[in-house]
Amino acid sequence: MADAPAPDHQTAQDRPPASTSNNASAEGTTDAAAPGGRIASFRDLLRIEELDRNLFRGHCHAGAPLRAFGGQVAAQALTAGGRTLTPDRAVHSLHGYFLRPGDPSRPIVYQVERIRDGLSYATRRVTAVQRGEAIFSLSASFKLPEKSAERQRTMPPVPDPEELPDPIQAWTGAGAGSGVAGEPTDVDETGGFHSLDLRFVPPDSPGLPPAVPGMPQQFVWLRSGSPLPPEDGLLHVCALTYLSDLTLAATTTLDRQPHRFQRNAPSRFTMASLDHAMWFHRPFRADDWLLFAQRSPSASDGRGLALGEFYNRSGELVASAVQEVLLRERRPAAAPPR
Repeated sequence: MADAPAPDHQTAQDRPPASTSNNASAEGTTDAAAPGGRIASFRDLLRIEELDRNLFRGHCHAGAPLRAFGGQVAAQALTAGGRTLTPDRAVHSLHGYFLRPGDPSRPIVYQVERIRDGLSYATRRVTAVQRGEAIFSLSASFKLPEKSAERQRTMPPVPDPEELPDPIQAWTGAGAGSGVAGEPTDVDETGGFHSLDLRFVPPDSPGLPPAVPGMPQQFVWLRSGSPLPPEDGLLHVCALTYLSDLTLAATTTLDRQPHRFQRNAPSRFTMASLDHAMWFHRPFRADDWLLFAQRSPSASDGRGLALGEFYNRSGELVASAVQEVLLRERRPAAAPPR
C-alpha cells in the first residue's frame, strides 16, 4: 500500500541494545494484543494461528479505507511458509502478487503448499484466502547458509536517523490529512502501524546520489518500534517484509507530488500494489535502523515501478525490493451546479 502512516514510536533511549544474531525460527512467538484490538508490539502484526498442517489464520489492519495493508498480508504469508520449515532454512527471496483487496474486518486463511525440499533449497507457495477467494499469492525460497565471495554496492552517505525529525509527530501535530477525502484524519484511524519508526532523509542532504532525470528517489530510515527476539531470524525477515511496503509505492509519484507526510492536500493518484518481490542478502535486525534507498525508473501504462535497497548502520546491503503498483491519476471532482 502507498503512503502508509506509522504512529507509536519508541525513542532510542527506550530500546535495549540489539544483538547481532539472526537464526531463523520456525515458531515466530508473538505478544498478546492490547485490549480493544490495539497492537501492543510489532510482533502482534505478524501473529498467525496454526489451524492444521499447512493451514494458518491471521488478521490484518487497514492500510487504506476498507483495505487490508498489503505489507502485513505478505509478511503473514511468509510467516506461514516459514513455519513449515526448520529454523536452519533462512528465507532468501519472495515473490508475491496482490490479486484482490483484503478485508481488514475478516480473518485471512493462509494455505501453504510444500513445493520442494532439496538438500540446500526449499520452496513454499502460500495462498491467502478470504470468502473462498484468493487475495494474495506468495512464492518463497529458503536455503541453508553457505560461505562464498562477497561484494556489494556502497551505501550512500546520509545523515544518521537521530539527526532527523519524526515525520509522524510533525504530520499529526500540524493536523495534516484532516478533511482529506479518502485519507484518515488521524493516523490511528487505519487501525495499525502502531509500532515502527521512520525518518525521511532530506533530498538536499550532502552526499546523496545526484538526481537522475526521470527517476525520482528517496531515502528513508526505518525499523520496528519495539525490540524483536534476536534469535528469531524468520521474524526479522517477515518484519522487514512488512516495513518494505510502507514507502516504496509512493516513490513512483515523487516527481508529481510529495510524500503524504510532506503534503496537506489529497493524493492526486490512486495507487495499489500489484506485485512485490524481495531478496535477502545478509543477516540483519529489523529492530535496528535500516536505510531504505528507493528509486523509480519507470511509470507508464497505468503502472509504476519502484526499486529499493536496505542497508544496516554498518553499510552492509542486507536486502533488496522491487514493487510494481497500479498508478492512475484521479480526475478532479466536478464543480457543483450553481
